[in-house]
Amino acid sequence: MTSSGAKPFEFRKAEHLRSGADFRRVYEARRSVADSRLIIYACFNQLPHTRIGFSVSRKVGNAVRRNRLRRLYREAFRLTKTDLPKGLDLVLIPRGSDEPSLVDLKRSLLHLANQLAQRLAREAKS
Repeated sequence: MTSSGAKPFEFRKAEHLRSGADFRRVYEARRSVADSRLIIYACFNQLPHTRIGFSVSRKVGNAVRRNRLRRLYREAFRLTKTDLPKGLDLVLIPRGSDEPSLVDLKRSLLHLANQLAQRLAREAKS
């Protein structure tokens, strides 16, 4: 256990983007990066932790398929959140209907989130 009483790999309620207003705020910031597996939109959230939301289109497949992808992406976030930049709201959008491996997804998430954090920090300075 950490000093705050939370388990390091726990996926807490406070780490979820829940409201439509939160999603709109991230999309309206118009900052995104992508690779072959994933599109990530991001903006600063003024919190000491990163929050995440998922947007999985019906084009990906039926509800079972979409929920499977959501669970996979949520697990990648849960396992990498200690290495992700703090103070961001992220919206993850799966790209394509192929199911990526968890290892590839974790690598992709870390790389893209760090890329976005650097871009947002550069823009905040200027």
